[in-house]
Amino acid sequence: MTTSAIPANAPGPADTPAIPATETAGGVAHRLDSLERVIQYGTGRLDKDLLDEAGSLLDRAGQRLRLSGDHTVVTLAGGTGSGKSSLFNAVCGLELSPTGMRRPMTSKAHACVWGLDGAGPLLDWLDVDKRHRYARASALDLERADSSLHGLVLIDLPDHDSIQAVHRAEVDRFVGIADLLVWVVDPQKYADAALHRNYIVPFARHAAVTLIVLNQVDRLQSFEVDDCVDDLRRLLEAEGLADPHIVTTSAISERGVRGLRDVLVDTVSARRARGTRLEADIDHVAERLATVRGPAEPPSGVGADRRTELVQALTDAAGAPAVAEAMESAYELRATDFVGWPVNALVTRLRSDPLRRMRLTELREELRNAFTGPVGAQQGDIDTALLAVTDGITAGLPEPWARSVRTSARSHAGELPEALGASLMDALPTFNQIPGWWWLVKTWQYFLVLVSALGALWIALLLVYGVVGGDSNSLLGETGLIPYVLVLVVCTLGMGVLTWAACRNLVALSSAKHGQRMETHMRERIERIADEKVLEPVAAELDRYAHYRSEITTLLAR
Repeated sequence: MTTSAIPANAPGPADTPAIPATETAGGVAHRLDSLERVIQYGTGRLDKDLLDEAGSLLDRAGQRLRLSGDHTVVTLAGGTGSGKSSLFNAVCGLELSPTGMRRPMTSKAHACVWGLDGAGPLLDWLDVDKRHRYARASALDLERADSSLHGLVLIDLPDHDSIQAVHRAEVDRFVGIADLLVWVVDPQKYADAALHRNYIVPFARHAAVTLIVLNQVDRLQSFEVDDCVDDLRRLLEAEGLADPHIVTTSAISERGVRGLRDVLVDTVSARRARGTRLEADIDHVAERLATVRGPAEPPSGVGADRRTELVQALTDAAGAPAVAEAMESAYELRATDFVGWPVNALVTRLRSDPLRRMRLTELREELRNAFTGPVGAQQGDIDTALLAVTDGITAGLPEPWARSVRTSARSHAGELPEALGASLMDALPTFNQIPGWWWLVKTWQYFLVLVSALGALWIALLLVYGVVGGDSNSLLGETGLIPYVLVLVVCTLGMGVLTWAACRNLVALSSAKHGQRMETHMRERIERIADEKVLEPVAAELDRYAHYRSEITTLLAR
């Protein structure tokens, strides 16, 4: 049985064996894929420290799975005077790690490897100094011919209670990556608060890859050993370490470490410690991530009722009803200019009605400037509408996801006023769009005016010829025609008035329909804006959360 330092040119990554199928198919690798997707879905939404912890585990697990699966990394950790270095030497069979009672004794991690193939890259990843790497050329357990420590990487760590911060950091690093954690305690300090507070309690769910070694039992009577083991077990179970595995050892005799060797041989031969450790790490992170998963399935999007409320709120915020009403009034006034009785229009102009001119001018200016001025005043109404649309769907979501849904609803809040204004401008027709029947009525009205004017001129001529005594045989001299011509003029004037009366009712109906049509067109454009800039981002965020919940379920399943 020989011991030698591991050469610097130990087998590299190309010699590293593939990941065993038992750890990949439906196992650790599958859960790590789910963890990666959970991190992707949670980025920007969940607590950064939690995501960093999950990301660190993902990187560490991926690196460990790419390294040797034939080796099991076992750390011997403990406090000053617990005898872990003595146990390390006893298992190795040689004095490889310095021992003593002074604080600290072991200042650097020492590693002893059984089986060199693939160990070099693993020890590089563990960052064990090449000066403290050793290799065993044969198995130690000579009494069990069917057992072997081949594949064991045994590491002796500095004291976890060292006064040197760098030593404690070294312990913390190895405790986070070892396949099997072996905590060495002695009968006097097995209840050490630092050990239990900093390591036992935080790693309580790693019971399957945690071994408690009560060392130096040679200092106790046989009945005292049982009492210590029972008290230690009670303490560990009270701190959450389920069914703790405890072995007793004494480094002063060969038989004193047999129980520890047996555990190491069984662990190495099973080759499950690596996967079990990673499973425990994943379980720990998964349970923390699961606290940000609500119990109920999230809605797929905003419901029809809330969509209608949002569209209505945005319609009101954009002033679409007022614009439609203004367009209706402008339509009616412009129609009056075309189909009204020209005589009435002439009388109105002669009376110079300032109110009517002012009304039409103000409407024209209002429509011209409705969407070219500042729109900041609408932002408050828009913000209220955006807040209301998410109230119902965020009630059952965890706060980080509820916050992200609300944020998604407001992701385009700054763009909405301008977009709403643009949509209304697109819906407005120009004043030059005049229905054809307006021209027909206008032509008919002016024809009647022309006939009435000619009739009035004829009457005037008849009167003049009658006074001056013109040729009685001509039409101009027949004063008896005056009543008939007068009837013609009255009839044409009456027809003009009747035509305007009929058209006025038609204009009222047309203007109302015009206003409704305008409001419908504006509402359709506002609906598209609401879908694109509010509802679709919210639905995408809810879909992201649904995928997060699904991946968490996969992550929690073994």
